[in-house]
Amino acid sequence: MNKVKLDPIFRPRSVAIIGASRTPGKVGHILTKNIVESGFTGNIWPINPNTHEVLGLKCHATILDVPEEVDLAVIAIPAIAVSKAAEECGQKGVKALVVVSAGFKEIGRDGALLENRLIEIGKKHGMRIQGPNCLGIIDTATPINLSFAAAMPREGRIGFISQSGALGTAVLDWALQEDLGFHSFVSLGNKADLDEVDFIEAMGEDENVSVILLYLESIEEGRRFLEVASKVVDKKPIVILKGGTSSAGARAAGSHTGALVGSFRAYKTAFEKSGIIMAESVEELFNSAIAFSNQPIPKNEGVAIVTNAGGPGILATDLSERLGLRIASLTSETRNQLREGLPAAASTGNPVDVLGDAKADRYSFAVEKVLRDDHVGSLVVILTPQAMTESMVTAESLLEIHGRFREKPLVAVFMGGEGVEEAQNFLIRKGIPCYDFPEKGMKTLSALYEYARFLKQPVNNPVRFRDINPEKVRKVIDTVRADKRVVLLSHEAASIVEAYGITAPESRIAQTPEEAAAHAKELGFPVVLRILSPDIIHKTDVGGIALNLRTAEDVKSAFEGILASVTRFMPRSRIYGIMVYHMIPRGREMIIGMSHDVQFGPLVMFGLGGIYVNFLKDVSFRLAPLSEPEAREMMEETKAYSLLKGIRGEAPSDIEALKNTILRVGQLVWDFPEIVEMDINPIIVYGWGEGCVALDVKMTLSKDEVK
Repeated sequence: MNKVKLDPIFRPRSVAIIGASRTPGKVGHILTKNIVESGFTGNIWPINPNTHEVLGLKCHATILDVPEEVDLAVIAIPAIAVSKAAEECGQKGVKALVVVSAGFKEIGRDGALLENRLIEIGKKHGMRIQGPNCLGIIDTATPINLSFAAAMPREGRIGFISQSGALGTAVLDWALQEDLGFHSFVSLGNKADLDEVDFIEAMGEDENVSVILLYLESIEEGRRFLEVASKVVDKKPIVILKGGTSSAGARAAGSHTGALVGSFRAYKTAFEKSGIIMAESVEELFNSAIAFSNQPIPKNEGVAIVTNAGGPGILATDLSERLGLRIASLTSETRNQLREGLPAAASTGNPVDVLGDAKADRYSFAVEKVLRDDHVGSLVVILTPQAMTESMVTAESLLEIHGRFREKPLVAVFMGGEGVEEAQNFLIRKGIPCYDFPEKGMKTLSALYEYARFLKQPVNNPVRFRDINPEKVRKVIDTVRADKRVVLLSHEAASIVEAYGITAPESRIAQTPEEAAAHAKELGFPVVLRILSPDIIHKTDVGGIALNLRTAEDVKSAFEGILASVTRFMPRSRIYGIMVYHMIPRGREMIIGMSHDVQFGPLVMFGLGGIYVNFLKDVSFRLAPLSEPEAREMMEETKAYSLLKGIRGEAPSDIEALKNTILRVGQLVWDFPEIVEMDINPIIVYGWGEGCVALDVKMTLSKDEVK
């Protein structure tokens, strides 16, 4: 179905409510009452064959009886009757449906069949469908309230999309209590047709929305989500609270990479790639929203703190360091001005401590001087209630001063209870975020800076190497498929990475001890033997590897020992022979891997390799295809990067060659999506300019053919 603008949902000219009711408490009554009381200026058409009017509005038996065109129909009737009503809406020429009714795929097979029928009707008539099993929609600018909200929130600049109906209603109730302004609210329901991507796109185009908030539990079209979200983030921030972040989703997998990918890892990586801010709680989600909808994006990194208490100032400073915020170094001119205007006991560094007896005038003086400092990009003002504290007057002065420094974000932390509550509410209503503890204020400021840094990043396109041989890769994959296998043999996997410019050691296949010894002489001693079997992924665990063999007799003995060990541990495994490799010199052992995520596609991993990779878990992830900065960041995020740079006088490793290998892996798995798991473990990295070698490559294909 082609994507269209969602004006019929957000800005309809007329609305029909199918299932409108005269009985208070019924869904159809609540929806009708809410749209009437929202101030909607278009025509409202209740549909109910059993009554003549609802809330003073003339009622019709079916939507086909309505005497004018209808842009939007809201359906709130039993699920079994929805298809008939939707078909009538299609015949009427309705442009969009909001299906509030439950009883669809969320209840099982029978409900899923009803939902599929609803989708077919929508496609046939070109109607977009929100839901089913949703709580409706609110747009305060239209205005329209087709939801279960107790009342209409005040108009604001926040767009909110929720996959959870219960969370959505709770947030709306909370917004009323906190007097928080919304522009639009959307409940996704089952996402039979319209999903979070459609609504992100619509809110991205709405100039009245300053920040888009989402509560999501799942994303079905991951790549489309990334494409749309990345474009919208260039214009306005997106903040997401993701449900289901535990590691319980980490799965049993054949590769180290697959075992290290938890259920949340791909989401987090995808959000970072597209510039989305992640919240850890509902409170944090809306704390960020208040700041983004009212405060400017910081232009430089320097954070200043003005406080009347040393302890909270120190806490805020410590938090800044943990969150990656840089405390500003005030200029000597600013510090001299502060010394002249503040008591001798005051601290004029950063944090600026105006002392516990500070009244509003002292706060005003310090705040203005600090905001004038070119080294300061943002300001946090902390107030604790003392006997002489003027919290309300201080709040009013902050608002006035910030009006003269609108290009710098200001966050307030007014700690305490009743003594500061009025001032807190005043600041929030006037657009200055105000919190009761430093942690909340610093976390909110961190979100502003995270978004600012993303906007400053240059556009970096994925790297594409030309010295590759995709035809060779296709031939190997086709051979494996023909053999009815999905796990590649080690020499097959090695030939695939070699086709993409990644060096692997030369090898031979031996079927007998004598043949292995002959291959060893050709390759040169010392050599390594490795079992060749599609059924044995972790060869060390079953005695399938022998190292540092220096004579023909050593090779023959090791050959027989490997077969005996493998037969004992895995007697039913298919054995295609034993690989013979020349033993390469020692170097740093790293790992480069990939696991295919069902939503977002290939997820590339880098980290410290060898036998301890699953225990140390010193790894980083990015979604393919990769840009040069992404590959570099992957290395820099790991503790292993310190080893690669060289420690205690050691020479640095060939970081450039390793980076290019990461990029080549990213290109390979993007070009061949049928590769669902891959490990190069270890990839041996040598000194600067000496390159790296893919010592052991494991690769698994999808069970189904990729079309």
